[in-house]
This record gives sequence, structure tokens and C-alpha cells, in this order.
Amino acid sequence: MPVLEGVDFFAAQGEFVSIIGPSGCGKTTLLNAIAGLEQPGSGSVELDGVAVSKRLGRVGYMHQKDLLMPWRKVLDNAILGLEVHGVPRREARSRALELVDDFGLRGYENQYPYTLSGGMRQRAAFLRTALVDRDIMLLDEPFGALDALTRTQMQEWLMGLWDTLGKTIVMVTHDVDEALLLSDRVYVLTARPGRVKVVVDVGLPRPRHHSMVTQAPFVALKEQMVGILWEESLRAGAEAWQ
Repeated sequence: MPVLEGVDFFAAQGEFVSIIGPSGCGKTTLLNAIAGLEQPGSGSVELDGVAVSKRLGRVGYMHQKDLLMPWRKVLDNAILGLEVHGVPRREARSRALELVDDFGLRGYENQYPYTLSGGMRQRAAFLRTALVDRDIMLLDEPFGALDALTRTQMQEWLMGLWDTLGKTIVMVTHDVDEALLLSDRVYVLTARPGRVKVVVDVGLPRPRHHSMVTQAPFVALKEQMVGILWEESLRAGAEAWQ
């Protein structure tokens, strides 16, 4: 069964781009293809304008679950990617300690993951992804498992972090508000096989903050997005019953 079909997708350097669509439409598969975990049956994936077949290790990738190792403390979890790439442990720990303030982890470096809140665990996972220092970061529903208040706080934190790091971020989300608040551009996919139904250029001024979600320009964009997603969910439901 084809998962994606005819997807034409790009993210420019330094952009924040989101992907949204019905469950099972291929959003995570698209991230996996970009990361090199899966190979498309046709077409190509280009990095810096060049088709690259071996992409493993070329991008940073953070999954929905934090995937912290319970037997390693926060700092040792954060340096795991560096260790895999052969960076000496002492140097890796030094690099991580330089960033713990930016990631709000000062004072938690020697804690085990089970002692942390969900938001703190996500920060530790972000630090691990950022330390690998790839120009492209893929985020697969990074806040999907968090409560509404923590999610809002983490969105604000990510906006500030993105400004600081200057990375290209591609994020999968099911949250329309999150996609519009964080992104320069949003790709809306159809039900499986996933196709690009529409590309929404957000165009809201930066820096952004959560008070914008009640303002007219944001509400208008949200109405447009929700209408598109509702239309697609109805179509997918009708096809499922045929």
C-alpha cells in the first residue's frame, strides 16, 4: 500500500516548516525518508540541492517520545549522539554543559530521567538532538504527550531556541495552533496515500507569542486550516466506509 504519492516538499535554510494531516497519512514516513531511515520507492531527497541516497546522520531527529535511557543521568543522555559520533566523553560533556542554561536544565544535569517532568524530559531530548549540531532538525510531534499548559510553555521555549540556534526545523504536528504559531509555512497532507493538499504561508510577524492566537490574522488562518482538515477527514471517512 503506498504511503506517500507525488509529495513535493522543501524547507529553505533557517525556515521553520510544519507538516499536518490526518492520522496515517504519512507524516512520520516523510520525516523518516528525509532522515534516511527509509528510502522512497521513487523520486529523490535532496540536501542543499543535491540528491543524497545515504542520509543517515546528516540531520538531527527527535521523536515524539523522549527516548531517554533511564540508567543514564540527564547530561549523559544529552551527550549520547556525540559519543556515537566518536567525540571523547570529556569533550562531549563540556559541550553539553555550555548549553544547559539555554535548554533550562541547569541544576538537573545529574538527575535521572524518572525524576523529571514531561517538559524537562523533552528539553533533555532536545539538547541531545541539538548537540549533534546538524543544520536540519526533524521534530515528530515533540509536544504531543504533554498537557496543555506544559505544551504552551514548551512552544514558547522552542520559538526562542529556534531564534538562538538558527537551524532549519521540520516539524510534524496534529495541533493547528502549534503549526501556525511556530511555522513560516505549513504543508497539509491528504489521507493515505499522502499528497500535498495545500501549502499555507503563515506570514505572521515575528517574534511571536501565544497572545496572537486570539487575534484576527491568526484566527483567519486557523479557520482556513481547520476547514481544509475537516474536508479531508470527511473524505477519508467516506472512503473508509466504501
